[in-house]
Amino acid sequence: MDYSDDDIIDMESGEEEDHYSDGGNEYADHYPLEEDAIIPSEKSYVVLKEEDIHKHQRDDIERVSTALSLSQVEATVLLLHYHWSVSKIYEEWFTDEERIRKTVGILKEPVVDVNGREVDIQCGICFESYTSDEIATVSCGHPYCKTCWTGYISTTINNGPGCLRVKCPEPSCSAAVGQDMIDKVSNKEDKEKYYRYFLRSYVEEVGERTKWCPSPGCECAIDFSVGSGSGSSSYDIYCLCSHSFCWNCTEDAHSPVDCDTVSKWIFKNQDESENKNWMLANSKPCPKCKRPIEKNDGCNRMTCSDPCRHQFCWICLEPHYGHGACNKFVEEKAESKRTLLQNEIKRYTHYYIRWANNQSSRLKAMSDLEKLQSVQLKQLSDKQSKPETDLQFTLDAWIQILECRRVLKWTYAYGYYLHDLAKRQFFEYLQGEAETSLERLHHCAENELKQFINKTEDPSETFSAFRMKLTNLTNVTKTYFENLVKALENGLADVAYNYETTKSREESDDFLETQKLYDTYISEGYFF
Repeated sequence: MDYSDDDIIDMESGEEEDHYSDGGNEYADHYPLEEDAIIPSEKSYVVLKEEDIHKHQRDDIERVSTALSLSQVEATVLLLHYHWSVSKIYEEWFTDEERIRKTVGILKEPVVDVNGREVDIQCGICFESYTSDEIATVSCGHPYCKTCWTGYISTTINNGPGCLRVKCPEPSCSAAVGQDMIDKVSNKEDKEKYYRYFLRSYVEEVGERTKWCPSPGCECAIDFSVGSGSGSSSYDIYCLCSHSFCWNCTEDAHSPVDCDTVSKWIFKNQDESENKNWMLANSKPCPKCKRPIEKNDGCNRMTCSDPCRHQFCWICLEPHYGHGACNKFVEEKAESKRTLLQNEIKRYTHYYIRWANNQSSRLKAMSDLEKLQSVQLKQLSDKQSKPETDLQFTLDAWIQILECRRVLKWTYAYGYYLHDLAKRQFFEYLQGEAETSLERLHHCAENELKQFINKTEDPSETFSAFRMKLTNLTNVTKTYFENLVKALENGLADVAYNYETTKSREESDDFLETQKLYDTYISEGYFF
């Protein structure tokens, strides 16, 4: 269903406002997506900053120390040995405490007792004699001078995270070297390395529950409730750094498309990288005057420069007037194997260009949102004499655009692997409605907002109308994409599929035959 601009502005009834009520932006300072922007309301994960991880570690150490009547150093040794599994520690400790003490290296009594001696204590490494003040021991009592301890521990720290479970230097001894010894004899650089390993152990050693955010430079971790939720959207992670990724495969967040489809699509794109030179040309000729035009905005409505001023769609080059969505692929009837292969290349090109275009539009939108937050919001606030909190609707629109571009991008990968004709037609209808609404929202946020930022004077009622239009476009677009996501996650189950539809079976058979031939020709190097 299409809406005109006037229709959008007129949607002001209380019923519509209730239906499209806005949620809060949990991460507004980082400009990632709103929690309400097509993201499931019940998150199955928690984003942990470095201080959160430290707090979890301190809490676990305190719990184990109190429950087992151990020092915090001994509790830490236990937690490192059992990869921070408190329940596993309790289970095994209360079953056989003595065995666990021996295995982990928490000894009740020292093997060697040097406490009564003040001088002439021989170091077990350099064999020099020292006073008791110059000697250090762990629970086993084996004496080593502090200089040798420093060298021994420095070597283990520089060898990697194995230093977290370092044992007494005596080869036959299993006594653990605790953090009290690390703090006593290590230099500043070694301590920093050790505690960096210590912090990372909480994330990297707890199995499938916790992972680092894969974005370069991000130091946040994700604590995920494994097995919670269903569908691909339940695996989408939105980090505080603004990066979104899939918990399962760590690729960019790709709901509502499953990981297998994403994996196949990415592999296919890499395999056919030489085709991208002409797929992603930097310019296209104006359909009217034929002058080359470079795309430098996010939306697909293009306007040629003076004197032409022809408006057209960047994707399909059709005139903008009367233009809806151009997401449908019109497949040619194959008359020969060669034609099938040519059609497959065209088909792949159709989906790849739209997939890549939405990715580039999303990156541009991210840049525009950052500019709006850092510079333009203050300018708009000054010119409209409104506090920045009253201009949140502009940020909401851009946040929605980011999420919708992400979803739309992956729907083209989904569409490429959708064989069934009836489902494909229903999918293209939903995708087309969502894409048309998104283009209107993106154009409004990108171009119409500039008028109010750049103008020195503007009637307040005009800005109010703009606010209403942008807000309603944001809500309408969100609804379209929610419907699209829900349909894809349900496998397009609402389609009344008829197994006896000859055309559907023929098209599906053509596709499978084409794909098989195409893959064979590619593997034999006929095209590359």
